[in-house]
Amino acid sequence: MAATSSYRTPTWRNWLGIVGRLPWIWILPTAYLFLMLVLPTIALLLKASTEGPARFWSIATSPIAIDAYKVTFGTAIVTAVVNGLFGLLIAWVLVRYEFPFKRIIDAAVDLPFALPTSVAGLTLATVYSENGWLGSLFAPFGIKIAFTQWGVAIAMLLISLPFVVRTVQPVLADLERDVEEAAWCLGASKFQTFWRVILPPIVPAALTGIALGFSRAVGEYGSVVIVSSNTPYKDLIAPVLVFQRLEQYDYAGATVIGAVLLVISLVLLVLINLLQAWGRRYG
Repeated sequence: MAATSSYRTPTWRNWLGIVGRLPWIWILPTAYLFLMLVLPTIALLLKASTEGPARFWSIATSPIAIDAYKVTFGTAIVTAVVNGLFGLLIAWVLVRYEFPFKRIIDAAVDLPFALPTSVAGLTLATVYSENGWLGSLFAPFGIKIAFTQWGVAIAMLLISLPFVVRTVQPVLADLERDVEEAAWCLGASKFQTFWRVILPPIVPAALTGIALGFSRAVGEYGSVVIVSSNTPYKDLIAPVLVFQRLEQYDYAGATVIGAVLLVISLVLLVLINLLQAWGRRYG
């Protein structure tokens, strides 16, 4: 007689027993994350899947949608990298130097967090329009910033800059100056000290700030919709395209484009997290 396996597939009663033995400190945060993040994500994907593969593919790969993806993700990636460089520089200056009005400038870094995005867009449109303070300087050269893709980029730069500064700043503040002095005593130049001693510990934090800034830029709507012309094949971003579809009562189109944005964003964030893990391991 063949021996029977003692393994049994857990029933729903077993799962309830397992969950019941978990401490409440685990159950409450997990339930909250499920309700706030996982459930809406699943609902969006399921709603989009009801359109059928052919219909879904037709909407997701329409020319206007493809161009909106390019503008959205292309601009967000470029602005995230730019903010990664300048955010690191700003954090370095705020941590390592003393100068007049430092506290005011440090507090101003958080202004995009508190400023309503519509107000930010209105401000940028005023400053960078052809008659604005800065836009008028470029107008004689035929360079138009507001109501173009340049305006989209500037809006994304504004709203995503604090993420890099605030993630790198505490890491820089915690670095021991004795380590740098030891490197100088061993004959290392200032560049070598920065490259081999200072930069490796702050790379993971900088990558985290870049990832957060990228995510914020991809989902930005309020400021971009004001500072850009929202013209297809010019400066139309995907979040604005979703809203335009909703205004046209095209709920299927809005859901499909939203699902594509969600999937692409998740894939890019996974790649960035893998890069962060690599930075922590080899940095």
